[in-house]
Amino acid sequence: MATEGQSEYESVLCVKPEVNVYRIPPRASNRAIRAADWKLDAPDWTGRMRVVARGKLAFVKLEDKISGELFAQAPVDEYPGLTVETVSDSSRYFVLRIQDDNGRSAFIGIGFGDRGDAFDFNVALQDHFKWVKQEDEFKKQAQTPDTTPKLDLGFKEGQTITLNIGQSKKRDRSRPQSSGGFGLLLPPPPGGKLAPPPSSRSTNHNTEPSAEGSDAGCLLDLDTSNSNSTAPSDATTTASSDLWGDFDSVSPN
Repeated sequence: MATEGQSEYESVLCVKPEVNVYRIPPRASNRAIRAADWKLDAPDWTGRMRVVARGKLAFVKLEDKISGELFAQAPVDEYPGLTVETVSDSSRYFVLRIQDDNGRSAFIGIGFGDRGDAFDFNVALQDHFKWVKQEDEFKKQAQTPDTTPKLDLGFKEGQTITLNIGQSKKRDRSRPQSSGGFGLLLPPPPGGKLAPPPSSRSTNHNTEPSAEGSDAGCLLDLDTSNSNSTAPSDATTTASSDLWGDFDSVSPN
């Protein structure tokens, strides 16, 4: 029942509002078919084309534009194949093998006025039979037993495992100290130049007057040295006079 339902289900693959049908001459040999041999300026029929899928088969249906009456259809069991063939001199024309309900078949030529319509028709058939091929492969894989060894990841009898949860060591997050012991330095000011520290300013301020004071001190030292150098000469004179004074006092006796 499922197979019958699947065969009765019909899905639309492609619809083109206008397609031309041509009566083509019989093949004289195995050479490639050329659309230039047809009467392209006078098509034998013009209508609508629908490409539908019913199970694995695809059907190219030629219908009337207004009434939708079926003109001809071509059951397609593979593509590319004998049912739908391309021509050698154009990508807009194809050879189609149509078939009636009694099983009689004939070859006709179809063509599209727009190259994009021909491209869509070609891709619709390719995608359908690509899907059919994938479905066949899936069915073969399902029917073929898998003989490859499977990896057993289960626990053996008596096998246990140990989990250590919540025993991770805490990381030392203390801030690193600089080797100089001064801590982190502040960034420089926006100007780019550093002002001298207050200690350097006071040192420079005090050293300037000290130089003048040293000069003045040197002058005072010279004055004192002169005064000191004069004082000993007077003392020597006084001492010498006192010395002779003692002889004078002693001589009358």
